[in-house]
Amino acid sequence: MSNDNRASEIAARLRERVTVAPAGEKLPGVRELSKEFQASAATVSAALSELSALGLVRAEPGRGTFVAEREQLPEPDFAWQSQALGPARVDTERASRLGGYGTPEHIPLSWGYLAPELLPHDELHRIGSRAAKNNRAWMMTPPAGSPELRRVFAAEYRTDPGDVLVVSGGQQGLVFTMRTLAEPGSTVITESPSYPGAILAAQSAGLTIASVPADKDGIIVERLADELERTRARVIYLQPSYANPTGTVLSRERRAQVLDLAAQHGAFIIEDDWARHLGIDGHTPPPLITEDPNGHVVTVTTLSKPASPGLRIGAVIARGPAGDRLRASRTGDDLCVAPMVQEIALTLLTSNVWGRHLKRLRTELAERRDALTAAIRQTLPDVRIQSTPGGGIHLWAKLPHGADTRQISSDAYAAGVLVGDGRHFFVNEPPAPFLRFSYGAATPAQITQGVRKLAPIIS
Repeated sequence: MSNDNRASEIAARLRERVTVAPAGEKLPGVRELSKEFQASAATVSAALSELSALGLVRAEPGRGTFVAEREQLPEPDFAWQSQALGPARVDTERASRLGGYGTPEHIPLSWGYLAPELLPHDELHRIGSRAAKNNRAWMMTPPAGSPELRRVFAAEYRTDPGDVLVVSGGQQGLVFTMRTLAEPGSTVITESPSYPGAILAAQSAGLTIASVPADKDGIIVERLADELERTRARVIYLQPSYANPTGTVLSRERRAQVLDLAAQHGAFIIEDDWARHLGIDGHTPPPLITEDPNGHVVTVTTLSKPASPGLRIGAVIARGPAGDRLRASRTGDDLCVAPMVQEIALTLLTSNVWGRHLKRLRTELAERRDALTAAIRQTLPDVRIQSTPGGGIHLWAKLPHGADTRQISSDAYAAGVLVGDGRHFFVNEPPAPFLRFSYGAATPAQITQGVRKLAPIIS
């Protein structure tokens, strides 16, 4: 999946050899190692550089790479840090799963981004080359973002450009928004199951998390009302369109009810609009913020999902004093998103490339979604698909009672398949065993192959 991850994997395997080899022993050449590990010369060189940085090997130009002399260093003692740091805020296991890439050999049946062949990489290369020649790419922008890019985001959300804050992707937007809208120790309510990154963002902000069950129509409003009364929470986190992991869309009736509850309780709704450009069947519902005149909804959107995971750019849209606070506190973080990235995003969004890309993406995602649902129904009869999503990239499936999703995901990884352990999408204990499948990162052929590999593991 990631060249960096592949290089680290090769470095780890070479490290096992180096630690038992005598000092001065010559390692095989890059070409030989490339053949052994079935990796490019660049990846192998990166692995050797990693070992060199650790002082385990030394490179001698023209001669090769040799095992370095090993110094007897004292064993480090980090015990003092546990006392100094205090209790951990962020769930380390959930965080490690969120960033778990697997290897290039794994079939990604659970992954939060699109396959490279679905992304407009050729166009981004051309746009990036032109952007680098523009002087604006090397100048500071206002902390809230370039005026031109803010106008483009504002048009899609039918708001004033002054309400837009450009951020480095949706995840930063979530952390930044939760930290600004809520005091540490206060409560944020989230639908359940929910995006693990939002749970991590709340933990990072020092918030207490209360969860409310969701069904095929989104968060259950009656339960949300009860939780607002019980916790006095002032922040609600929702994914109204194609929620991760379930793919559900908040129904029209519940949209109005949720907005009414926010008004009654003086609460903010953080609308995670990550899948705005990933609709498949029909039109994506309008953003919830467009139905809210009084500033209860704060929307977080991203281009990293539909355009490229490396294009770390998105926006937070907020009105009134909340928007003023978000934009003012931005200067305490990183002053602004890299102007080069903003130039690339602006050119992409205002070009003919963008519309063509989204049209092709809709067709490709439909084919892969249908391939995944068909493969599961034909090959995994005991796995029940909760509903076929009309957009997004994820599919939520329930397993028979008693299934151990931790073991299943571990065994699947060993078999070369990435699947999402449903436990990580719940704040507390899951009510039943679930797996998250994704159809955006694997080809139809890979999807079929991956599901077949799961059959003996899940049966």
